[in-house]
Amino acid sequence: MTPKILFILILTAAVNICYSQLPNQRTYLLANLNNYPGYSGIWGYVDDNQREYALLGCVNGTSFVDITDSSNIVEIDFVPGLVSNWREIKTYSHYAYVVSEAINSKLQIIDLQYLPDSVSLVATWNYSGYTYTHAISQSGPYLYLSGGNACANGGVQILDVTDPLNPVRRGNNTSRYVHDCRVIDDTIWATNILNQKVSVINSTDKDNVQEIRNFNTLQSSPHNIALTDDRKYMLLTYENTDPGKLEFWDVKDLQNITYITNWQPTDIVTSGIHNIEIYDTLAIAAHYTAGIRIINISDPAVPVEIAWYDTRPQDNSNTYNGCWGVYKFPSGKIVGSDVTNGLFVIKLDFLTEVRDNSQTIPEKFELEQNYPNPFNPETNVGFGISHPGLVSLKVYDALGKEVAVLVNEIKSAGRYNVAFDGSDLPSGIYFYKLETETFSNAKKMILLK
Repeated sequence: MTPKILFILILTAAVNICYSQLPNQRTYLLANLNNYPGYSGIWGYVDDNQREYALLGCVNGTSFVDITDSSNIVEIDFVPGLVSNWREIKTYSHYAYVVSEAINSKLQIIDLQYLPDSVSLVATWNYSGYTYTHAISQSGPYLYLSGGNACANGGVQILDVTDPLNPVRRGNNTSRYVHDCRVIDDTIWATNILNQKVSVINSTDKDNVQEIRNFNTLQSSPHNIALTDDRKYMLLTYENTDPGKLEFWDVKDLQNITYITNWQPTDIVTSGIHNIEIYDTLAIAAHYTAGIRIINISDPAVPVEIAWYDTRPQDNSNTYNGCWGVYKFPSGKIVGSDVTNGLFVIKLDFLTEVRDNSQTIPEKFELEQNYPNPFNPETNVGFGISHPGLVSLKVYDALGKEVAVLVNEIKSAGRYNVAFDGSDLPSGIYFYKLETETFSNAKKMILLK
């Protein structure tokens, strides 16, 4: 074998390793819409009738997509905007607020009350000196604009939208450039991408916003941040040349903020992570070329990846291509925006598990009859765990073929309820089986379409 051929073989193997990825895990695609030249931010909106809509930032505007009916996911309307590679959306009441980095894009206010028929741009709002924004966050009747020129130094500016059509400019903090922020209990957690810091800002008094703490991050370019519901743990992403590391920090004590661990996707160390969202014990990551990644963070010291869907299967390179943002709806649907491949609507082959902490721990293992039964297409399975250990709950067809894995992990003692979606299965008799180290039981259920 010549040295040239040997070199080509080694290079080919290296490329295959770099770009290899396991098949999509415990997810399935409902729809992929790709109608515009490029995409960025994504958010969700649920109306009074519990209809669900994806709000998708595009290079040339904002797309509004009805995802309620899994078999008929369709764009309802499109609101043009100035051309920008960054566009973000948040909602309050029945209004969407859209920002971008296009000069003179300002703040678009879009009325959603006439969905599912249409939406309407009702105002493009600004104040003297404000023409564009990098990011937008929302908590209660307040919007938080960061980056751009919403305030001096690209800091964070608060808008009061108690009257949704007439925002009122309130206080701001200009100590540092703020790339993105999250707001929990009137505390702003801000990523300062330019100086390797996270700042903690008290916004209880909306007219007098004061930084109360800042701390250095482990890497350069802290980019996006999310906090668990109990505000005990912070998840932090970066945009730098050491890609993909999602960091976990203990922030229970502001005077003793400590790093815990980091996480990367299964078998992938080359893709960069972009944004992170937290839903109870699930963290959902927009992981650029590695796609949508779902992580169990019930124990933040030991994050476990449980599912994924690759929105950019062609590579896992360290580029700003692939999944930009994610959002999870109450129905369990997850939407992701891919920079070049558009909107992805996916679902897990299991739904988010709910543990009932209000009840006493069962004295023995229990498997309940699913309800409703017969069902179409979703049903619920309840079970009880008397002591912690590895728990498996699987669904089989009448021939004994495994068709779904609802649970396969260590569980604490308690009572649980898991939803099963049979949308992709034919009518018929199915069996679900609960197994632990000392217990095994199965029950029959009927899918009737």
